Amino acid sequence: MRHDEQTFVSRFTMEIVAASATLVFGLIVIAGGIEYEHGWDSSGPKPGYFPFYIGILIAIGSIGVLAQTLLGRARMTEPFVTVTRARRVAAFVLPVVGFVVLAHWLGLYVAMAVYLCAVMVLQGDYRLWVAVLTSAGMTVFFFFVFERWFRVQLLKGPVEAWFGIY
Repeated sequence: MRHDEQTFVSRFTMEIVAASATLVFGLIVIAGGIEYEHGWDSSGPKPGYFPFYIGILIAIGSIGVLAQTLLGRARMTEPFVTVTRARRVAAFVLPVVGFVVLAHWLGLYVAMAVYLCAVMVLQGDYRLWVAVLTSAGMTVFFFFVFERWFRVQLLKGPVEAWFGIY
C-alpha cells in the first residue's frame, strides 16, 4: 500500500467502534441474563445463568480492547480503510445491493441474469455477447435446478409471469 494514499477510516477509529459495539452487545446479553434470573438453585443453573456470565466475559474483553486501543493510539498509524480499498469494496457491494433491489421488483431469475451480465461486462471485461449468453445460460440452469429438480419455488416477478412461469 502506498503511504501517500488518503485514509478514509483509521484503524484507531475502527478499533474504538468495534470494541464499543461488542461492549453494547455484552451489556445487552447481561441484561437478558438478568431478565431470566442468572442465579443457581437446587436444580442447577437458572435460565439466565449462562448468558449472564458470557455477557460479562464479552463486556470485559471489550473494555480490555478499548483500554488497549486508547493506550496504544500512537502505534495505530496505519489506515483501516483507504479511499482505494473503499472503492474496491463498493465495486463489490453496490452490484449485490442492485441485485437485491432488482430481485424484489423483477424476480430472482431476471435479477440474476442482469447481475451476472453487468458484472461480467463491467468488472470482468467480457464481451457483451459472452456475458449475455453466460448469464442467460446460468439463469436457465438455476431455474431448472431449483424449480424443476428440487421443486423449490423462488421469488418470481412480472417477466416470469409474462412467460407463464409461476
